[in-house]
Amino acid sequence: MLITLNDSVDYLFEKALLPHFVQYHSGSIDQVMIQNWSQRNENVKRQQNSEMINIPGSKIFINSQQAEVDTVMDLSFVRQNESFDFLLNLNNQIISIDQGEIAVPIYYRQRRNLVPGDNVVIKNEQFEMNFIIKEFVRDAQMNPSVISSKRFVVNNTDFEKMKNQIGKTEYLISFQLNDPARISEFTNQYSQSGLPQKGPAVDYKIFKLFNSLTDGLIAAVVILISLLLNIIALLCLRFIILLTIEEDYKEIGVMKGIGIAASDIRKIYLSKYIFIALTGTIGGFLIYLPARKLFLKNIILFTGEAPKSILQLILPLLTALTIAAVVIVFSIIILRRFNKISPVEAIRLGINAKSYFNKNSFSLSKNNFLNANVFLGLRDVLMRFKLFIILFVVFILTTFIIIVPLNFLNTIKSSEFVRYMGIAESDIIMDLRYTEGIQDRFEQIKTYLANDPDVLEQGAFVTSRYRIINQEGLVENIYIQTGDFSKFNVDYLAGQSPAQANEIALSYLSSSELNKNIGDKVQIIIEEERREMIVTGIYQDITNGGRSAKANLPADYQNASWYNIYINLNSDIAEKINEYEALFDNTKIIDQEGYLAQTLGDTIEQLNILTIAAIIIAGVVIFLITSLFLKTLIARDKAQIAIMKSIGTSIEAIKIQYITKALFVLIFAIFIGTITANILGEQLLTIILSFLGASRIEIIINPIRSYLLSPLIMILIVVSTTLLSINSIKKISLADIKVE
Repeated sequence: MLITLNDSVDYLFEKALLPHFVQYHSGSIDQVMIQNWSQRNENVKRQQNSEMINIPGSKIFINSQQAEVDTVMDLSFVRQNESFDFLLNLNNQIISIDQGEIAVPIYYRQRRNLVPGDNVVIKNEQFEMNFIIKEFVRDAQMNPSVISSKRFVVNNTDFEKMKNQIGKTEYLISFQLNDPARISEFTNQYSQSGLPQKGPAVDYKIFKLFNSLTDGLIAAVVILISLLLNIIALLCLRFIILLTIEEDYKEIGVMKGIGIAASDIRKIYLSKYIFIALTGTIGGFLIYLPARKLFLKNIILFTGEAPKSILQLILPLLTALTIAAVVIVFSIIILRRFNKISPVEAIRLGINAKSYFNKNSFSLSKNNFLNANVFLGLRDVLMRFKLFIILFVVFILTTFIIIVPLNFLNTIKSSEFVRYMGIAESDIIMDLRYTEGIQDRFEQIKTYLANDPDVLEQGAFVTSRYRIINQEGLVENIYIQTGDFSKFNVDYLAGQSPAQANEIALSYLSSSELNKNIGDKVQIIIEEERREMIVTGIYQDITNGGRSAKANLPADYQNASWYNIYINLNSDIAEKINEYEALFDNTKIIDQEGYLAQTLGDTIEQLNILTIAAIIIAGVVIFLITSLFLKTLIARDKAQIAIMKSIGTSIEAIKIQYITKALFVLIFAIFIGTITANILGEQLLTIILSFLGASRIEIIINPIRSYLLSPLIMILIVVSTTLLSINSIKKISLADIKVE
């Protein structure tokens, strides 16, 4: 998955000729000025300006009578680019659109089950256009659902008809560089160039990160589950080999007694495990070949599949052979026990003397609390815990396999996850991007909200691009949000929100790159003057590449990139969203749950499938291992069972003993496994999301699923498996027991 993901993303970028740096800009541009600057800059290989018509979702109908009112996406209509940043179809070919046709982002194909021939309508009171869907767009810039912008491709003629009739125009000022490794240098040059900058700027590294995020997270969980299954398999292998040695103990003693070397006996047994290891892994590899498409389905849909590299072809086979090699080496290590077998003892006893039941046991006569059969079951586990250790460890690992994906899924689905996105919790967020007269609109909305009786509180924030002095003394850009942080604040990793004019809070990635901690000073350029600011807090942010800051500065309306208003209500959220959308044009109004569902929906859907798969896999493992273990245990305890039956102990009483043994081990393992999964799972998720800007994730647990339903499923599987596995005790009698 990881190799395919990396190769496919690189291939998509190559086919699309992805820009290395893109400046989004709302407002007019001077093409000649941009072109002259680009020609003078030695870093620039190619430069291109692209127009986008941004249209509110309330004016767009995608194969439906209902408009995209609730969308959190910025929906833009574009024509195909001429030089680079090409928009591709599902065959990774450059899209060509005729009049009346449209190419729709894959995001909507997946969410709406769209097919070619479906329709898209754009209309307002004075204007209407109808399109037929011809293609679906692979957009190297905006493919992932976590990027809240999407591009629709239309014909040049249709684009000109739409322009100035509906929506607002925004520009993508794009650059391809001679050396992509010099992106940081170029970003600094552009920030000081005086060229248009009213909007966010993104670069190649951010495109690569977000295109890999969803499937990379899923791959990480799959790898974790795979490693745990391999550990379980090795534990079972050890159990089987030791069991086989014990069953053949007398024969091994005879062979050693007549002079056959331990190494030769070991080879006889090893040959079996070499055969099993090779045929098993080759069989698994052959199953992988047709099944791989299931794991790669989402990657192939969003990025296409790159021509297979040598590594991509060879590595899966090498992985299978590596697993075989591990199994063989593991078998060799365990089979060294042949060296410790005494021929005389093995022939005389016929079994491994160490396996005898420990006579120093708790006395049944002293038990005044538990049912006798329950007590005997618990006593057996405690006295022979070494024997039960494999079942105990397998149950811990299967608990881990179930709990970790469940907790991942619950954390990402939770509305509290917004804390890691650098966004304060609120009922509604209003997002205003730059348009003419935006400052007046911003003030008008604030005034309206102040007089709205349904509004409990509001917080207005302006995000502007500033320049900051980095560790090397160079100037680079940083987005700083300004406003009143006493309300609608985010969670801080350390410190607190800025209160004074000389204080600033940095996102985790910004503080890491600048190497700044609480109390350190940074220099911000404000109105061409350097101002020294004190770092008062560090917070988590996985938006905008994870690099941002917050400061208690006067709003810089001149260089503002976007405006946000956070609102808490005492009325129905959906109704207020509809009311505000009717009142305020060019304003994206969203509730936080809807925002998470739409931006992380793809990740959530895949984690859902993976979680179900993990539960099924764990259930199968529990069934197989419990069955294997109990059948083996009954074979070892045959004499003891026969004696109990001969003195009048009922079959039901014996069954209760074995159910008690299995459940005691399971419940103890669930307790340990759940604690381990919560601690290690949280660390794993933190490691993954730290690359995006969240250095400390708190797992959000659904107690009903994690602490009630999951253990209950495991208990039901173990009880039913135990009942099936111990049916053979009905046939055991004293006549079957050999007297040595």
